[in-house]
Amino acid sequence: MRLMLDLAENNNGGFISLKDVAERQGISKKYLEQIVPVLNKSDILQTNRGFQGGYKLAREPEKYTVAEILMLTEGSLAPVACLDNELNECERSADCAMLPVWKGLNDVIYKYLNSITLQDILDKRSYINNYII
Repeated sequence: MRLMLDLAENNNGGFISLKDVAERQGISKKYLEQIVPVLNKSDILQTNRGFQGGYKLAREPEKYTVAEILMLTEGSLAPVACLDNELNECERSADCAMLPVWKGLNDVIYKYLNSITLQDILDKRSYINNYII
């Protein structure tokens, strides 16, 4: 998320190096290099190699949801493993008293994270930074 937020916040139309992101965010460049291929495969980032190479968002910040990014980088957002896949393969799912609770929580998590965009986070940060005394 910090990589994506940094790219959104420092978007000037050009490509941004991972070295710059790593320095601003206090994140290892090697760690960022492990995340970028996952995002590249999903066409979330644009890449440019060579001099003035780097990365930039493929879309505007308001077109990315937190849920989309987390699901790409982290996998499922499900609170329990039996909800990781669309088809619940747990042998106890038919008799599980807690399954409706976990499904409800899963829905709340997904709806909430899907309602927040990168732009929303940037706007909130800007608002907070402008009004802190």
